[in-house]
Amino acid sequence: MRDPRLEKLAEVLLTHSLKVKEGEKLMITGEHSTQPLIKELLKKSYEMGVIPYFELSDLELSRIMVSQAKPEQIIIRNKWNMQQYEDLDAFIHIASDANDAEMSEVPAEQWQELMPHMKESNDYLIQNKKWVLLNYPNFSLAQKAKMSYDSFFDYLLEVCTVDYKQMEEAQKPLKELMDKTDKVRITGEGTDLTFSIKDISSVMCFGERNIPDGEVYTAPVKDSVNGTISYNTPTLYRGFSFNNVSLTFEDGKIVKATADKTKELNDILDTDEGARFIGEFALGVNPKINEPMLDILFDEKINGSFHFTPGQAYEQADNGNRSNVHWDMVCIQRPEYGGGEIYFDDVLIRKDGLFVVEELKGLNPDALI
Repeated sequence: MRDPRLEKLAEVLLTHSLKVKEGEKLMITGEHSTQPLIKELLKKSYEMGVIPYFELSDLELSRIMVSQAKPEQIIIRNKWNMQQYEDLDAFIHIASDANDAEMSEVPAEQWQELMPHMKESNDYLIQNKKWVLLNYPNFSLAQKAKMSYDSFFDYLLEVCTVDYKQMEEAQKPLKELMDKTDKVRITGEGTDLTFSIKDISSVMCFGERNIPDGEVYTAPVKDSVNGTISYNTPTLYRGFSFNNVSLTFEDGKIVKATADKTKELNDILDTDEGARFIGEFALGVNPKINEPMLDILFDEKINGSFHFTPGQAYEQADNGNRSNVHWDMVCIQRPEYGGGEIYFDDVLIRKDGLFVVEELKGLNPDALI
């Protein structure tokens, strides 16, 4: 029996996120558990005259490859990928990882050797094609969200199909303000951070690249970050989960980094020079995402949050930082998480997770729901 909510999600992905047209070629990839959504995407694609292809992936097999592969093998794989990607118009990846720790046994040295090669074809895809990324419900995600599988399935479909048109309109005043802002200051428990975003574009995110969505991002001027930030949300990277991450900056560079796994944290930040500089600053505004669940596709969109990201900058909001790392770390500023303030050019724009400037109040949860 077909689930009408999956039909609706497939329509959102194809008509809103990707805006695919008749005759365009679409690649869909996902784990075996994502087949119900892939079926709906295939059916809707054929109805629209789109030419779909699909591939099923497996995280355990990927872990074996990453653990054992030599750089020359990854270079060959990139050539194969490029032949596919050059011929595509659009790409959907549906994630449904059953084990977050699957990649934790891959040595840091192996990541450092392979990552420059692994990124090449993915960077081409992201920069040149229409794409969207989303999660599909599984028992692992439900457990992280502290929900039953049935409740999480309902929750995911609800947050993925919010009114993105309304969200787009509400984000426009924030983008306009960010585009003319120079100095940003963020304060909160264990946090007092200053940086500039002058002359760096801001980008609205309302369901065109990530599902669920809801953020506006830019990047700090690379050498302008000073102070300390204490993240209050768990974060996951390369198979390791981290709690209580604290970063201290001097002239843009992370000079001190601590967490419950301080060695592993610094191993990642030592991947390359750019990993100790920030590539993204963003405000999360999805009204239906409230609690962290150790999955960045959800956590970076939490209402009342911001993320401050060591590593690679996005081309659309480029501060010149280059790295094989892009690690979104999230801090929630709602009162139950300790509160906090964000100032643009010495004007308070958000306090305790709520926008206080009149033209931005349309992004508060009660206005977006």
